[in-house]
Amino acid sequence: MVETTIIGLDVAKQIFQVHGVSADGKVTVKRQLRRSEVLSFFGKLVRCIVGLEACGGSHFWAREIRALGHDVRLIPPAYVKPYVKRGKTDAIDAEAICEAVSRPTMRFIPIKAAECQATLMVLKSRDLLVRQRTQAINAVRGHLAELGIVAAKGLAKVETLIAIVRDENDQRLPAAARMALKLLADQIEGLTDCVDTLGREILAEVRRDDTMRRLATIPGVGPITAATIQALCLTPAPSPRAGTSPHGSG
Repeated sequence: MVETTIIGLDVAKQIFQVHGVSADGKVTVKRQLRRSEVLSFFGKLVRCIVGLEACGGSHFWAREIRALGHDVRLIPPAYVKPYVKRGKTDAIDAEAICEAVSRPTMRFIPIKAAECQATLMVLKSRDLLVRQRTQAINAVRGHLAELGIVAAKGLAKVETLIAIVRDENDQRLPAAARMALKLLADQIEGLTDCVDTLGREILAEVRRDDTMRRLATIPGVGPITAATIQALCLTPAPSPRAGTSPHGSG
């Protein structure tokens, strides 16, 4: 049986597409895999090059497949696109990935370790909460300005506006407006607590890590920036498990 040497894997939520070729370019496998079948399929193959298009879930699969002994490579989507034939299906995408990963001048993306992804999740979650808080603050400012109530710019000054919203004796706010703005005030305070919680976690992690602690000593670089720089220094995925010996052929 002809041995598979290169595989293009199109990652999806449930149904994955595989396109494999031999050393002379002959197609050896072209099939769909359910999510639960992916690792079993690659566990039966002899060591080969496996190409994946870089996306949110590709780093997880790259780590898992690499742990089975395969040479896994992540390709930027923009570098795969030139190899996509007319039309767009999962099978065509898998074939394009297989072709792209075989190119000697192709550039690849380092595979993120799970710890790196976790740090990025904390940073991205904090960023989302900050943006949601800013949106709520702007809404309160805008609504109060319609009633002639303004405050200086800055997060600290928002407390002045929230105090006005909560003051039942302030007759400048109609009852309906006060009710609506109280909900926004509650949201702002809740989001602030969440942002502070994540900020403390990031600061604690910076203090525990020598590299991030050194980065934070650079003028203009605080804990958030230090953690972001460290997280973007992609840690390689673990090496194959000891004793793993893929067998069979595609």
